[in-house]
Amino acid sequence: MAYTPLASGELAAVVTYLEMREAPEADVPASPLSLSRIEHPSPDDCRRLFRLVGARWLWFSRLILDDDKLRAIIDDPDVELYAVRDGPGRDVGMLELDFRKSGECELAFVGLVPELSGKGHGRWLLAEAVRRAWREGISRVHVHTCSLDHPAALSAYRRAGFVPYKRAVERFPDPRLLGILAKDCAPQVPLLGTDG
Repeated sequence: MAYTPLASGELAAVVTYLEMREAPEADVPASPLSLSRIEHPSPDDCRRLFRLVGARWLWFSRLILDDDKLRAIIDDPDVELYAVRDGPGRDVGMLELDFRKSGECELAFVGLVPELSGKGHGRWLLAEAVRRAWREGISRVHVHTCSLDHPAALSAYRRAGFVPYKRAVERFPDPRLLGILAKDCAPQVPLLGTDG
């Protein structure tokens, strides 16, 4: 076993890639939440949802894209962005399905605000995501998660029918130190490389 030191301003995560090759027969559980497709999302709309759901888990990939690069993704007709909404209509999560690779769907982003964690809503959202991903012409649905994500994410994907098929290590500058995310995001991940 070997340890590889990281610079104080750098993070590392183990990424697990998962896939399913046929649609599961499980039903979508009932939920008071709903999915609403955002037909013409602006980059700011996308970043707001992304930050709302992912700041706790240090999601930052969409936050560093300029408007043109982000529009190239979210304006693509083969990418579907949904807001998860509660009863009063507040945004409490997001789902992004990416059909740009023929015959495949990637669950690019799926998540809820941390306040809804542990209440069964994630099971509904994941089942709904899988249901929407499987459509005519799709023979593979895939997703990836990492060790910085919600602690239940990997087991939730496996419970939903996804099978792990590879791992990788990702290294990146801490987005809190770059000013992309607030320094108080992700309190479960110590912030190193600061004076205070």
